[in-house]
Amino acid sequence: MVFIGIGGTIDGQTNPVLSAAEGQLVQVTLINGEGAEHDIVFDSQGPAGSSPHVFGKGASTNIAFVASKAGDYVYFCSVPGHRLAGMEGQFLITPQPPPQTVTEADISHVASDVPKPIGKREPQTVRVDLVTVELEGRLAEGTTFGYWTFNGKVPGPMLRVRVGDTVEVHLKNADNSAMVHSVDFHAATGPGGGAVSTQTNPGEEKSFKFKALTPGLYVYHCATPMVAHHIANGMYGLILVEPEEGLPAVDHEFYVMQGEIYTEGAFGQHGSQEFNVEKLLNERPEYFVFNGSVGALSRLHPLRAKVGDTVRIFFGVGGPNHTSSFHVIGEIFDKVYNLGGVLSEPLRGVQTVTVPAGGAVITEFKVDVPGNYTLVDHALSRAERGLVGILHVEGPPNSEIYDGKIEPGSGH
Repeated sequence: MVFIGIGGTIDGQTNPVLSAAEGQLVQVTLINGEGAEHDIVFDSQGPAGSSPHVFGKGASTNIAFVASKAGDYVYFCSVPGHRLAGMEGQFLITPQPPPQTVTEADISHVASDVPKPIGKREPQTVRVDLVTVELEGRLAEGTTFGYWTFNGKVPGPMLRVRVGDTVEVHLKNADNSAMVHSVDFHAATGPGGGAVSTQTNPGEEKSFKFKALTPGLYVYHCATPMVAHHIANGMYGLILVEPEEGLPAVDHEFYVMQGEIYTEGAFGQHGSQEFNVEKLLNERPEYFVFNGSVGALSRLHPLRAKVGDTVRIFFGVGGPNHTSSFHVIGEIFDKVYNLGGVLSEPLRGVQTVTVPAGGAVITEFKVDVPGNYTLVDHALSRAERGLVGILHVEGPPNSEIYDGKIEPGSGH
């Protein structure tokens, strides 16, 4: 009896040497290859290092833990007699590497970067190329974080197809990645939304295809265990499946997603921040962000329009945990395609819209008065943890609609 490695550098190895850096999150998938009862135990790592037992050929389980103090340890099967029969391997934890240099790489997706409407055409095959990239990027002023991304940005690229299209997805995991990654499309009908087919090791590429059966705005995200960790580190995006006739024309379309970031250091602490798994499991993020970072849609890339323009916002919540109460201060949504559905008539005259984690909404409104309009989650304490965006509107004032300076004795 032995453990056999699957994928990457351990593929096919008997009782392979497993390694991690001190403090690194370790994720292990155990697959039962021959039907007998088994488990896997990293006894040096405490209770989190022990898997449930798997019964029956093909059964599997996952565990995740943070690698403890550097040292030379073992892993083994704890079923009586199995360790003596050969189910034991080496688990090596190397010392924590020096802190990464603080950089100012901008990982935030520009909200105006939206694909053009599809227009009138017959269904066709649309190829989508996603590259999973792990990089140190700007989280806030003087603070960086180790993001996991699709195509180097948070959120990943907004994708646009029409109902009836066949979407051919190619997922490449960058050569220098440390983790396995995948993608789950909420717009897909099939096992895991594609995640079953796209568990991709560093340096490898996998693909699958699905038919876009139902129009609407859908989230996609990484679905490799621990799924919440991959999402929290930035691996989410939106795909719009247009109805046959498309959506009504507007002057501006914007792409905005809300997410949470769980750092070791407190909100505002400078330097390179490590991910904190305990805060994730307790659903207590240090940061709430639009498009990946503090100031992404205010200081760095504010939204822009002119008086009289019609604005459409494709809004999604990557999460992984918290629901959003999306609101634009100083505006009323003329139309809301609730929960991202476009098959029903939109709601009209809406102030605030609830969007769950893993959900989306389409909002539309006309801007009548110049000034700055603030995008928020109306759970407003989150604005103090980074969750603010700005829509800057230029143009002539309209005192019939809004007069911000009434003179004494004017009769108003």
